[in-house]
This record gives sequence, C-alpha cells and structure tokens, in this order.
Amino acid sequence: MKQRVVITGIGVLSCIGTGREPYWDALFHGKTGFGPITLFDTSLFNIHIAGEIRDFDPVMFLGKKGLRELDRSTRLICSAASLAIDDAHLQITDENTQSIGVSIGTTFGSLHSISQFDRVGLIEGPRYVNPSHFPNTVLNSPASRVSIRFHIKGFNTTISTGFCSSIDAVSYAADFIKLNRTDVVLAGGVEELCEETFLGFHNLDYLSGKDGFEPTCFPFDARRNGTILSEGAAVLILEDSEHAVNRGAEILAVVKGYGNSFSPQRISNDISADINFNQSGKGLKNAINLALNDASLTPEDIDYISASANSTKSLDRMETEVIKDVFGKYAFTIPVSSIKSMVGESFSASGALSSAAAVCAIQEGFIPPTVNYKEKDPECDLDYVPNNARQKDINNVLVTSSDPYGNNSAIVLGRYDRR
Repeated sequence: MKQRVVITGIGVLSCIGTGREPYWDALFHGKTGFGPITLFDTSLFNIHIAGEIRDFDPVMFLGKKGLRELDRSTRLICSAASLAIDDAHLQITDENTQSIGVSIGTTFGSLHSISQFDRVGLIEGPRYVNPSHFPNTVLNSPASRVSIRFHIKGFNTTISTGFCSSIDAVSYAADFIKLNRTDVVLAGGVEELCEETFLGFHNLDYLSGKDGFEPTCFPFDARRNGTILSEGAAVLILEDSEHAVNRGAEILAVVKGYGNSFSPQRISNDISADINFNQSGKGLKNAINLALNDASLTPEDIDYISASANSTKSLDRMETEVIKDVFGKYAFTIPVSSIKSMVGESFSASGALSSAAAVCAIQEGFIPPTVNYKEKDPECDLDYVPNNARQKDINNVLVTSSDPYGNNSAIVLGRYDRR
C-alpha cells in the first residue's frame, strides 16, 4: 500500500461547539459564537464582544487531577487532544508511545501567563512568584502539556508562525509520518482569549466595532470593518494510512499536499490603518501552487476553498485576487467560504479549525457558509456560499492561511480512497 497521511480523529473546542459532531452541526446551521466577554473586564474598551468558549469545564475532559497548574491555553489544547484521541479510538500504550508525536501551533498561547507571572515578580519581587506557574510562561507549554498529560514520548514540537501556525503544525506532522519517523501525530493549534491579546488588537483598530456600531464579522462583504477576536483549540489525529488500516481506524480524510511561502513586507506604523495583507499576495499564491503540486492536483480538481478571510478589507481582497490568479477561469466556479464569519479570528488555532471544517465538508457533503453576507464588494466577486450551507459532493478541499507579517500556508485535504 502506498504510504499516505490520513486523518482519523478530530477534537474541537470552539465558540460555536465542542466536539466533532456539535462543531460540524453548528457549521451546517450557520451558527455564530459571538457574545459579551466574561473572561476579563472590558469596561475600558469600546468593544465588548468576542468569540469566547462558554461554560468550558476542563474536568469533563481531563478529570480534576493536575488542573490547578494549567492555564487556559493548556487546558483548552489538552481537552481538544482528549476529544481527538477518543474520536480516533487511539490507545496510547507503553509499546506505541515512542511512535506517537505532538505538533501544536500557537503564538499568543502564553501571553496572559507571562503577564501575570511578571506582574507578581515586578510588584512583589521575584521571591514571591508561584514557581508552579512558571511552566505556563514558555511558548511550548501547550504542546508539552499534551505529551505529559497523555504519556506521549515521541517528538514534541511547537510551531509559532502567527495565523499560519496550525496549518504549519499539521504539515510538519505529516512530514514526520512520510519520513517514517513516527506512526501517529496529534497536530493542531490553540489560542486563548485574554486581556493582553485583546488590548493589542483593540489598539491596532483591527477589531470590528471600533466605529461604535455592533461588532460583526462578515468576510468578503462590502460593509466589513474588522474582525472579531476569538479563542479555540483543535487537534487532528494524523496517521500513516497503513497503520490506521491495520488498527481498524475510521479514516476521515487524506492529507494530500501542502505548501508555505514567506512574503517579506513592511507593516504600516499607522495603528489606525487596516493591517496590510496586500504584499502577501505573491506568497499566498506560491503556497497554494506548492500545495497543489505536492498533491499532484490541478486547479479544476479543487471542489471547495476554505478561506483565511476574516472580515478585514485587505486580507479578503488579497485572497480573492490570489484565488483568481491561481485558478483562472475555474475561480468563479469553485465555492469559497470563510468559517471565521461564525468562529471569528482565533489566529494560531484558525487553520486547525478550518481543517476540521474541511474534513466535515468531505464527510458530510456540504460547504459551510459565509454568514452575515449582504452587500457585494466589486473587488470580492467569487462564489462565497452566502448565509446558508450548500449540499455538494466534495473530494478535495484547499485550506489557506495568510499572516500580515509574511507567512502564507496552504493545505489540501481529500477524500480517502483505499486504492
């Protein structure tokens, strides 16, 4: 059997649903997960809405033991890992643990922990900090905690490439499997909603609602005026196809190809300006072409594009232009949608959440909609599957991600064929 990398399990915690089936059901019904922020005081801000995961209780997924020393990011990603392991019916034993790895994307995952730890050290002195909180201040804490929690002794890696982190984490994991260095990898991404991250993007005027109107996320819509910050965690179980077949696992999708490309650019110093994605076009185009070539597919083989568009002017416009450039005449016949209209912008977790949605499209035969879409933008003129899910047989999905600081990634997921 030709070696392939397949997906056998999915664990999701998002503002629209927890667990594979509830998440997929919410996508089908166009559910949005935005509401008042309760995790921190927003009285000093003029925006009070985000994609917060409500009623999150890690005890349901992890039990009570050892939770006190985990911050929100590590609780979220460990809970997603638990869901994914159960979904894949994966047994981690002393015999196979060395051949199981972890690859997690995160960028701001430790920001709140660092802030709180340093605050105590600066105000009360370093002798008064709680040493048990120190492990949460390092960037690789979420990935490491997954391995510790589930007794995984294979490789452990943290990818921090901004918006592209979790797609890159999945790609990195797939490479390990293809190189015969491991059999199974827990791959995905996480970001928590915290005051420090919210403050940064609020002050950059990156969030919808800065003009005093109700915050709304409507990618590709002419009215778009910023995104809605959110949190989330998603873990995919990646396996060598032969390993998955031999253990009788249900195969949900195949990782057919991926590519990434860096596009250096200068960010405007004007904090009132929309974060500029315009120069990312060449990088995203290159990443998509690399992914298609790696998958041995042509543009007409793609049935659906899960876009990175997040309701900011320049990203949505740039991604539309790139799709038209890469796909030519086929661009107008391929459905494109952005699940960020429902789940918001979760940064490093966004690619993993979109990948979980892509598997949904393949398995369930529908395209998640771009909700809140009302006014057409002449510069965004593709088929964005407005407002309602669309029934369609899906064989290949392209998932894209673009970061304003130059990272661009793309991955192609496809239907599993035993041949």
